[in-house]
Amino acid sequence: MKKLEGRAVLCLTLAAVLIIGLAVFIFRLETNGGQWASFYANKHIYTNGQLAVGSVYDRDGTLLLKNTKDGSRYNDDPEIRKATLHVVGDKGYNIVTAANNAFRGRMVGYNFVTGTNPILTGSSRKVNLTIDADANVEAYRALAGRNGFVGVYNWKTGEIICMVSSPTIDPAVQADPSSVQSGTYINKVLSAKFTPGSTFKLVTTAAALENIDDINSRTFKCTGSCEIDGEKITCPMAHGTMDIYGALSNSCNCAYANLAVELGGDVMKEYTEELGLTSSYNINGIKTEPGSFEFDTYNINLGWAGIGQYEDQVNPLSMMVYMGAIAGGGKAAEPVLIKNAAKDIIPGSENRASSGSVSLLSSETAGQIKDMMRNNVKTNYGDANYPGLELHAKSGTAETGSGRAPHSWFCGFSGDYAFVVCVEHGGYGAQVAGPVAGRVLQYIQSVRK
Repeated sequence: MKKLEGRAVLCLTLAAVLIIGLAVFIFRLETNGGQWASFYANKHIYTNGQLAVGSVYDRDGTLLLKNTKDGSRYNDDPEIRKATLHVVGDKGYNIVTAANNAFRGRMVGYNFVTGTNPILTGSSRKVNLTIDADANVEAYRALAGRNGFVGVYNWKTGEIICMVSSPTIDPAVQADPSSVQSGTYINKVLSAKFTPGSTFKLVTTAAALENIDDINSRTFKCTGSCEIDGEKITCPMAHGTMDIYGALSNSCNCAYANLAVELGGDVMKEYTEELGLTSSYNINGIKTEPGSFEFDTYNINLGWAGIGQYEDQVNPLSMMVYMGAIAGGGKAAEPVLIKNAAKDIIPGSENRASSGSVSLLSSETAGQIKDMMRNNVKTNYGDANYPGLELHAKSGTAETGSGRAPHSWFCGFSGDYAFVVCVEHGGYGAQVAGPVAGRVLQYIQSVRK
């Protein structure tokens, strides 16, 4: 009898182990099945290491990439291929954030029940992106061979309309590895970070509006330079006496360096975090590069950090979302790259949803910064240079310490579209990056009304 009881206990134990093991396997299959199915060794979906199934389209149905057993076939237009390289990907899968790499599971068409059989899954193995291929071409042309990036997204729906990085290559043409420029295989909007220059003054502005009681009645006097703890901060020119609107429009380093020192390092650190500049966004499973900042205890370093220099490093997409939040009264949609993942989530929209957005600042603060950015265009950059856009913007000229010309930045929003543009080592922000932004926004507004 005892033997039977012992055997029964053993059988029950083995059965329990089997059930637990099966449950663990099913759980892992559910969570990792798509990754297992798209593994490079699976010959039924790969040919000579190349994905043989799946296709990528832009938002209007323009074919960007089709994988076949005979190889990858790209769009017939070489400009479209170059302009969309960093979103679509190259044959060598060098761009980890590109669709043919990051969205491989969708292109394979994996389903938990039926596997990768397209007939059983009903999957078309298509990935429809939110980008507009022609808008990307406009950005590619506007950069004119210069290194940099352009990002534009709809801050109401989250759809990324344009995302271009340079340098680029033609993915349909076999590239000589020795001729590929450094940075070619990086989507700079998602995976890089740069010194922001004076665009960062929009962060210092938010902190000042909410922490300095007399900020709107205060005046600043700029003689072209100022001293902080015996060290000099310089401006391109003497701006004279101005209020906070004038300080931002003139991009006065002296005013903003002193504001940063007055606010202190802890407050500056708090605002870079609250505004999402130190966080990583999740773009349909793609993690963006978080920004990094250091607010030194030495006032001179803190002053330089407050004007977007010192150790400031911002991710372009994070800055673009911040621009969207200013446009949206403090709230903006989280960016998406897959078309059917976008939602119209901003209050007052027809299809209001309860998630998919970020709240970065108060509506009152956002409203005043919005007015200030509009004032920048009216009093400095010139509405005539951006006809029909009713642009809200801030330029930046970011010194890199390399002995070369500074990076040229321009960021802001027009209507439903927030943007960020940088021409690396291009020079003065509004003069160089401004026309790039204007050209792309003019195109998008003309076809997306």
